[in-house]
Amino acid sequence: MTPDKTGDLAAIAAPGHTAIVTQECQGAVVGPDAGLKALAKEARREAVPNIAKLLPAARNAGAGVVHCLVQRRPDGRGANHNAKIFAMGGGVAIAPGTPGAELLPELGPDPSDVVLRRWHGIGPMGGTDLDAVLRNLGVTTIVAVGVSVNVAITNLVMDAVNAGYRVVLPRDAVAGIPTEYSNAIIDNTLSLLATITTTDELINSWK
Repeated sequence: MTPDKTGDLAAIAAPGHTAIVTQECQGAVVGPDAGLKALAKEARREAVPNIAKLLPAARNAGAGVVHCLVQRRPDGRGANHNAKIFAMGGGVAIAPGTPGAELLPELGPDPSDVVLRRWHGIGPMGGTDLDAVLRNLGVTTIVAVGVSVNVAITNLVMDAVNAGYRVVLPRDAVAGIPTEYSNAIIDNTLSLLATITTTDELINSWK
């Protein structure tokens, strides 16, 4: 479901109060040597190229860009171990300073971007600096992109709505597996919480 009118999207995602929030667009998650191969392959099929197209348009329009990355000590101290997902990284290094912990090079970061790193959790907002940073930037609308619709993107959308933000979700700039399941979550759950759009529709709304 897309907005009924381009004007609706243009108002909701006006650059002056909007920030793109990228979620785990980093080597260990969606890079060529990522631990979860199926998710990385799906993300690189469509979402990553569209994010790479969306970010320069956002910067040029004056919208903020905030990258949310996850990192973990090699010994795992201080990290979550209380759910199956935390053991599914395939042994790919995600320690600070390793390629797995860094943003994909094709996405930046640009000098104007903000990069936030977290040590725990399944989403970028719970118990992190993201909410405070966005409010300090004057952001009231979040454009959520990245991975995965299965867990972290859905978690981000819900956390953001609970915190009072408007959320825009370009459905071709997020990824989950299987693809059909990801689409079902977007159509049946996230569409009730966020304005569902596409990369091109969002870019056009900024012109």
